[in-house]
Amino acid sequence: MTDLSHPKLPGGLPDKRQVAASFSRAAGSYDSVAQLQRDVGGELLSRLPQGLQAQRWLDLGCGTGYFSRVLAEKFPRGHGVALDIAEGMLRHAQPLGGAEHFVAGDAERLPLRDASCELIFSSLAVQWCADFAAVLSEVRRVLQPGGVFAFASLCVGTLFELRDSWQTVDGLVHVNRFRQLQDYQQLCAASGLRLSSLQVQPHVLHYPDVRSLTHELKALGAHNLNPGRPGGLTGRARILALINAYEGFRQPEGLPATYQVVYTVLEKSR
Repeated sequence: MTDLSHPKLPGGLPDKRQVAASFSRAAGSYDSVAQLQRDVGGELLSRLPQGLQAQRWLDLGCGTGYFSRVLAEKFPRGHGVALDIAEGMLRHAQPLGGAEHFVAGDAERLPLRDASCELIFSSLAVQWCADFAAVLSEVRRVLQPGGVFAFASLCVGTLFELRDSWQTVDGLVHVNRFRQLQDYQQLCAASGLRLSSLQVQPHVLHYPDVRSLTHELKALGAHNLNPGRPGGLTGRARILALINAYEGFRQPEGLPATYQVVYTVLEKSR
């Protein structure tokens, strides 16, 4: 059964309205299961240019505002904007502070003035944007000369254990699709921004069982959002078949879930 509620976007990426709704629903549970997000964001922070002083910064795809608060501590004299497409996330984030402004907005059409930011920081958000070239164009417009765009995203190979296990069960799309690494490389090269670094680093989490993994994905709002995903409930027999298939990946630490994280730093020429 195919979900035809929204047209299929280029590359089979989810419709942003579904992404916004899913993450809004997950706002209350997100931080309790967001260890990967904190680890990835922390790694991205460590890759910022040394000595960077950002008077005006943007947390693009701020989620619950965890890294907006970290950026506020890192740049105590700066002024921050936290932006997310999911209004439920913003309602959760705003009372906790960090940024001066909390804005509902689309990364492909930023509601910010030209040359208004010295730093745009985005951790695990732009993988949900179907038109990443538009994101890069907007980033270039909004950055000041000499400004920095640092982002972490996911590429193909993410959750391959879950994807391959489902393939043995029914061959349908159960796992979110992500861009090829080459797409990130090509789009960044064509962005008009200077590529300072682009590296892929796998992050592997371990779970005692499949249910723990799928529960976490749902709590994050990052469960299957693909066009063409199966509709309706998943039968007991298919779940048991999934569990049996995934057990083939088991390691001493538990069932692995691999995230292929793309860390990139771009700079706007002076």
